[in-house]
Amino acid sequence: MAIYHFARTADDMADEGTHSAAERMALLSTFKDTLKICLHEPKKLSGPYQSLFLNLSKAITSFNLPSEPLFKLLEAFEQDVVYTEQGKRYENQDALLKYCAKSANPIGRLLLHLYGIQEADSLRRSDAICTSLQLINFWQDLSVDIPRGRFYLPEGCELEQELSFAHALMIQGAPLCDRVPGRAAWELKMVVQGGLKILQKCRAVNTFVHRPSIRLMDFPSMLMRAMS
Repeated sequence: MAIYHFARTADDMADEGTHSAAERMALLSTFKDTLKICLHEPKKLSGPYQSLFLNLSKAITSFNLPSEPLFKLLEAFEQDVVYTEQGKRYENQDALLKYCAKSANPIGRLLLHLYGIQEADSLRRSDAICTSLQLINFWQDLSVDIPRGRFYLPEGCELEQELSFAHALMIQGAPLCDRVPGRAAWELKMVVQGGLKILQKCRAVNTFVHRPSIRLMDFPSMLMRAMS
């Protein structure tokens, strides 16, 4: 929850409300400075996000969480602000994947750290799942993002090509589900199946016009695939 609230709050600074780009960057800069205090002098925490960072500090101490993924998330949110302000597109798939390495992969790595999973192959598969989920979210949200000045489809790339790439990444990462313990394994299996279901729906509609979503009737088939 501490990780979620940190990421959600910073993401909202970059995305939500009516702030100007300069105001968003200032908010994120202050948030980054507060993260540094959280890491080095938590007793000096104060201000509107004191409770958030105190909880994060406890999680960092309890689980020896690395700080680099947290800073990478903030870099991604700053990049969001800049790209939106400039109306900039990603010039190719590689550039978009570098963004995903900051905006999505850190979350998976932090969660694996909570379960003590550190081996390189598991981290690689976590990155594959997280990047896939980020890409799927982009292709799902085209009808929402484009009017807001965000166009994540790289220049020169076709949507079908990107859907296939996201599918391949998800399949590559899926074996990680069998390496995490207990309830987390089932949650991850359903996350994977949810991503694959959205991909299926993205292929069935024009996502430049309609935003597909998972409905209650989709869960039985997702559950069956998760159990297989």
